[in-house]
Amino acid sequence: MKYKHYLIDRIPCILTHILSMLGCTIFLLAIKTQKGIILILLLAWFLIVSIYINVRYYFRNRYFADILSQLDNLDKKYLISEVMDYPAFTEDRIYYHILKTANKSMMEQVSETKRERKEYKEYIEQWIHDVKTPISAMSLICENNKSDSTRKIMAELEKVSHYTEQALYYARSENVEKDYLIKEVLLSEMIHSAIAGNKQLFLQNHVSVQIENCEYTVCTDEKWIGFILNQLISNAIKYSEKESIILFEAHSNHGNIILSLNDNGVGISESDLPRIYEKGFTGKNGRTGKSSTGIGLFLCKRLCEKLGIDIAVKSKIGKGTSVELYFPKGDFVKVQE
Repeated sequence: MKYKHYLIDRIPCILTHILSMLGCTIFLLAIKTQKGIILILLLAWFLIVSIYINVRYYFRNRYFADILSQLDNLDKKYLISEVMDYPAFTEDRIYYHILKTANKSMMEQVSETKRERKEYKEYIEQWIHDVKTPISAMSLICENNKSDSTRKIMAELEKVSHYTEQALYYARSENVEKDYLIKEVLLSEMIHSAIAGNKQLFLQNHVSVQIENCEYTVCTDEKWIGFILNQLISNAIKYSEKESIILFEAHSNHGNIILSLNDNGVGISESDLPRIYEKGFTGKNGRTGKSSTGIGLFLCKRLCEKLGIDIAVKSKIGKGTSVELYFPKGDFVKVQE
């Protein structure tokens, strides 16, 4: 609190004292009081008022400075009314009770919102688990009755399965740490598993796969990395040309194991690259007939951050895209040189 602002707030009080001093002076002159006595009285009055204003400023400034210091040290600023001292002045108590009441109302609203979100999330997770049953049943029927039509149906079922997985992982992405299972896994095994889960898309779009030097062992969560790989594969196939090739390769560099997924598809424009991780951003490619939700890379980025993995995308229009996942070495990664 600045002294100048404090004095401005005290102007009504200061004017009251000035008018009172003026009135008192006129009265004392009217009753023939000596001017020396009047001067001494006015000086004493001025001194008392000045001391009062300055002492009050000191204590009020210290009081508010303590509150601001408590506020700065709080992670959750809205809890300030719970930690601040009970005020000594009646006016401050009114504001204190207003803060307490507003905070209580907000906490109740936040709790209600969290409860509703939790119920909605649980419903979404249960719905996804339920819908997987008919998807699996349809896939099994198609497997047992192979024909050109059923192969097309199976490719579409893979897409449906990916979208349901995407919804499930999006619902869980805020609390990834509650579903961790960190263990040593081979990159090649995770890659083969992801390829197998997208085999119909590869066949339908005539996309081939190459895997080079991926016999590295890393410590990570296999399930979450599998989801990330599925998203990257889905994007690579979606924006690929006919007879395209997707190349998986890994190498060790600067304290990281780097897994690269390279395609020779349509590529991403330079203007779109800075925004590809934004939720809902589809870019120029998403507006040219491709079915895009703008969620895939957003989820990949969020999950990589939760897992302590860096992700980088390089691309050129007409030449393809390269996505790199950086798994840290050291205590977290076992490297097979």
